[in-house]
Amino acid sequence: MKLVSYLQDGHDHLGLLAEGYVYNLEEIHPELPNSMSMLLTYWEDILPSLQNVNESIANGRVGKEKALPLAKVKLLSPVPFPSSCRDGYAFRQHVAAARRNRNVPMIPEFDQYPIFYFTNHHTIQGPGDIRCMPDHFEKLDFELEVAIVINKHGRNIRAEEADEYIGGLMIMNDMSARRLQMEEMLLNLGPAKGKDFATVLGPQLVTLEELAAFETAPKEGHVGKSWDLPMQCFVNGVQVSDGNVNQMDWTFAEIIERCSYGVDLHPGDVIGSGTVGTGCFLELNGTGKLNNPDYTEQWLQPGDVVEMTVEGLGKLSNTIVKEDTDWSILKRKK
Repeated sequence: MKLVSYLQDGHDHLGLLAEGYVYNLEEIHPELPNSMSMLLTYWEDILPSLQNVNESIANGRVGKEKALPLAKVKLLSPVPFPSSCRDGYAFRQHVAAARRNRNVPMIPEFDQYPIFYFTNHHTIQGPGDIRCMPDHFEKLDFELEVAIVINKHGRNIRAEEADEYIGGLMIMNDMSARRLQMEEMLLNLGPAKGKDFATVLGPQLVTLEELAAFETAPKEGHVGKSWDLPMQCFVNGVQVSDGNVNQMDWTFAEIIERCSYGVDLHPGDVIGSGTVGTGCFLELNGTGKLNNPDYTEQWLQPGDVVEMTVEGLGKLSNTIVKEDTDWSILKRKK
C-alpha cells in the first residue's frame, strides 16, 4: 500500500494513494483512522481492514468518486508528527568518500556497530517550500536518504525480529547547513543548528508487502531486509546523485536493534538511513576538488528545486526559499 497524509480543512488526513488518486479512508470505511498517527498506534488491529480497502480499490469496487486527484491534494510528510526522528549512518561508500576527501583514514568502528543521531522531529515537513535563514545558505546542502517509521512498541528488539516493527519506507532529505554544522561539531557535540531547521519526508509511506518484489539479500555478515531500489537526486533538473538502497551496509533491522537497546521505541518514531554515496554536495564537492583543484563547489541557493526519486517510493520535490530577514547567529559569535 501507498499511504499519504494531506492537508484538508486545516487538519491532516490519512489517504490511500492509487493510480494518481488519493482516497480518504475515513469516508470509505468509518472504522478506519483519519490520521497516520492513529494508524501507527493501532497498526496491527487496523491493517487487515486497510488491506481489504486497498484490494477493493484495485478491483474497482471502490470508485474514484471517493477520491481526489493527487495534483489537487496538499501533501504533508507521510508521518506529519513523528514522536521522534533518528538518522543513521548506514552507507559505507558515503562515509569512506567523505573521510577520503578530508584526507583522513576510514574509521574501523563503522564496520563494528551502526550509529545514529537525533534530529528535530518538530521540523519534519513534506513536499513544497523549505524555508531557510541567511546563515543556512552558508553551504546549504541536501542529503539523499530513505527512512522507516516504527509501527508498534518495542524494547531491546533483536535484529532478527526487527523488520516486523517497520511500517514502511519513504524518501528522506536530511537538509544540512554545513558551515553551522562544521563549526559546532568542532566542540564534539551535535549536529544541532546545522540540521534542526528542516528534515523532509515523502511523498508517501510504502508498506513492506508493496516492496516485496524488490527485496534482496543484505550485505554479507548482516541481518534484515534489503531492497533493490535505485535512488537519485536532481537539482534544477540536473542529476547530481545516483545510488541504491541495497548499498546500505547496516540494515534498518540492525539500526533498530541499536536504537532500542535499553530504550522503548514507539509507533511514529522515524529512523533515517543516512546519506547514500554521492548523496550530498559535501561529498560531491570534496571528490571534485580532490580530482581537480580548480573544481567549483556547488551549494543550494534560493529558488533551487530539489527532486529526489527512489524506485517504488515516488518523487519528493522541494523548493528552497530564503526567509525575508537579515538575522544571523554567525554574526553574533564572540
